[in-house]
Amino acid sequence: MKGTAVVAIGGNSLIKDKKRNGLYDQLANVRDTCHNIAELVARGWNVAITHGNGPQVGFLIRRAELATEELPLIPLEFAGADTQGCIGYMIQQSLMNEFHRRGINRQAVTVVTQVVVDRDDPAFQNPTKPIGGFMSKEEAERHSREDDWTIVEDAGRGWRRVVPSPDPKAIVEIAAIKDLIDRGYIVICVGGGGIPVVDQNGELEGIAAVIDKDYASSLLASEIRSEMLIISTGVEKVAIDFGKPEQRELDRLTVAESEAFMAAGQFPPGNMGPKVTAILRYLKNGGREGLITSPAAIVAAMEGKAGTRIVP
Repeated sequence: MKGTAVVAIGGNSLIKDKKRNGLYDQLANVRDTCHNIAELVARGWNVAITHGNGPQVGFLIRRAELATEELPLIPLEFAGADTQGCIGYMIQQSLMNEFHRRGINRQAVTVVTQVVVDRDDPAFQNPTKPIGGFMSKEEAERHSREDDWTIVEDAGRGWRRVVPSPDPKAIVEIAAIKDLIDRGYIVICVGGGGIPVVDQNGELEGIAAVIDKDYASSLLASEIRSEMLIISTGVEKVAIDFGKPEQRELDRLTVAESEAFMAAGQFPPGNMGPKVTAILRYLKNGGREGLITSPAAIVAAMEGKAGTRIVP
């Protein structure tokens, strides 16, 4: 066994074509990604898998908004739990089918995961994460009044709900996750960054927020002492001067180089910034290597033929 790698799959990577975003379309994309993850397992890696769920939560909440004449709205933390189960099912089934085809005697399991956040996190005073679809001003005012939503106008396209994005502090089910990994299971966990909960004198309570899945993946990788944190995204390599004529893709970065590029504004908050920050947190917490690449290039990246490797 080569060790354990945490592989973070982006929620957007499950939807390659906005016109083909149904659940069976997403399942087909999951199968493509799981083909590459199964190859890592075949090559001797143990794997823990995390995933985003932004678009999926958005779809679920929008369906609920359209059905408010007959059904109650879905609280955000319940939407997170719902999508953890749905996406976990797709990954589990896809991996098990890959293992069957390859003659690999391994089993994938999903752990619906809660992640503790601090109620005093500054993010709760400054909600910034858009959730759900666009609304008219009248709809926005009604939700603000009746459901206590924070609403902002989004670039003239309409009104949208925003929620806090606090930092993850602890993974509630971490002992079970470690035990499953130690027993050889492929564990799918911390989906969507985990269901945000606050600790109320030892009792957990869900809270309306969204945790960055890359930050939660970094925390998971540190907690299980994984040898590698792989963050998959829409590009094969990290680049500086992105979108400019002088754009340059990077094969390898140190922590110091990454921090210098961050300080120079090369990795924006809404794009590559959280992914690089997540890997830096992992490395500073004792991690060995981080890797950023596209889902299709994961195997090649592990061989040093693709992706951007970040090292201490």
